[in-house]
Amino acid sequence: MANRSRSPRARAVKLGARHSPLAQVVAGEIRERILAGRFAPGERLAEEPLSEELGVSRMPVREALRLLSAEGIVVVEPRRGASVASYAPQQVQELVEVRATLEGLNARLAARRHDPAQVAKLEKIVADGSRINERTELSVIQANNARFHEALEDIAANSVLSSMVRSLRDRTAILFARQSRARTRENWHEHEGILRAVIAGDAELAGILATRHVYNAAQMPTLAEVAPAAQREPRTKARQRAA
Repeated sequence: MANRSRSPRARAVKLGARHSPLAQVVAGEIRERILAGRFAPGERLAEEPLSEELGVSRMPVREALRLLSAEGIVVVEPRRGASVASYAPQQVQELVEVRATLEGLNARLAARRHDPAQVAKLEKIVADGSRINERTELSVIQANNARFHEALEDIAANSVLSSMVRSLRDRTAILFARQSRARTRENWHEHEGILRAVIAGDAELAGILATRHVYNAAQMPTLAEVAPAAQREPRTKARQRAA
């Protein structure tokens, strides 16, 4: 009798609480397939085939597609439904330029504020990442890459920048996914260089390397002034004192 007395709103809240995690699980599965290249940019994501393939009803699929739309990986249009996001060449260039700039700022702040405990965490992530290779499962490659950048954010300790760069990473994830396996070793070699600059407290070099890393991952030419300056090695503490 008590159950019958519950208001429709209370029942809806409870139902939503049960369905939300399922939608997130479905979103994670669809995201992984998109980033693995199983769905091409611009390809339509029909709810019914997805629900049958994933063994769930259409409702969590619909909610998942909306979640992915908020990330910028999926586009949902009235009367046309959902499709994998695709970008024109000019949009790709603009997205990469902005992300490269923000990642560079993030690395510069991390080098200036290099908290020993946080840096130790970053060192472990880089050590673990050095064991990843082209044969590693793509989802593992991408998850470990995300761990590195998130740990660098923790050292930078700027919540506004963190929010902006994470949103941009979601939007650009599809741009970098195709090269992530082929560039596995190069990515971690570049991560190691950024780490060394952060440990040395060389904010300028850390920023340059992080910026160049984004351009390399996108397989785009970096800004003309970045490459020559990035050839320097991180300054040692002794050299910093002498400067």
